[in-house]
Amino acid sequence: MTGSTGIFNDALTRTLAKRATIVAVDWMTRDLVRMTLEGVALRGAPWAPGQKIQIAMGSIFDTRTYTPINWDTLNGRTAIIGYAHGAGPGSDWLRSAKAGATCDFLGPRTSISKKIKAGPIALFGDETSIALAVALSRDARDLRCFFEVADVEAARSPIAELRLHDARLFARMTGDTHLAAMEAAVAELVACDMSFVLTGKAATVQRLLVALKRHRFPSDRIVTKAYWASGKIGMD
Repeated sequence: MTGSTGIFNDALTRTLAKRATIVAVDWMTRDLVRMTLEGVALRGAPWAPGQKIQIAMGSIFDTRTYTPINWDTLNGRTAIIGYAHGAGPGSDWLRSAKAGATCDFLGPRTSISKKIKAGPIALFGDETSIALAVALSRDARDLRCFFEVADVEAARSPIAELRLHDARLFARMTGDTHLAAMEAAVAELVACDMSFVLTGKAATVQRLLVALKRHRFPSDRIVTKAYWASGKIGMD
């Protein structure tokens, strides 16, 4: 970063961003981490389950998006769950994060929370969707989760610890052959009075959306949010 760009970035960060200190880093699996952030700037911040924060990767112009699973407005504390998959700034930041380090972030901001209708939810996603599931479970409504994961056995422990008791796990397979089972799960639920929230990998979101349309499921009860796609970085 050049001198003038760095000065502008620092000024913009001080104006727009909040600063937090990492107070705990808990690796729940080899790639899934729960991180607790704390700071004066977090006190009194308006937050609703399903909202997002965008953490700066060294620059306010380069951020990665995470979903807080809770927010203690009195003490100024929140927690996120990150999935370090592949190589990139976000995964590198998660792997290198240590207690005592600081970070700058934007938010909390609306992501998909306002689009989800009241009532039961069927949430489809992957490891990157777990934080959203935990956040939505705070609303004490009927939530059923369906996750495609790299390692089913490794995922069981954090899923149980996070109290996502109704989660079904699908082992990610070469050629996405496991998606047929996820499509079958969609077909089982279309007759139920619930909303569908499709998140995670862009290709999976698109395929399950096509499955719902094939069943003529009402579009106003479908919410989609792709968190990542092969070959792309920095998706919001």
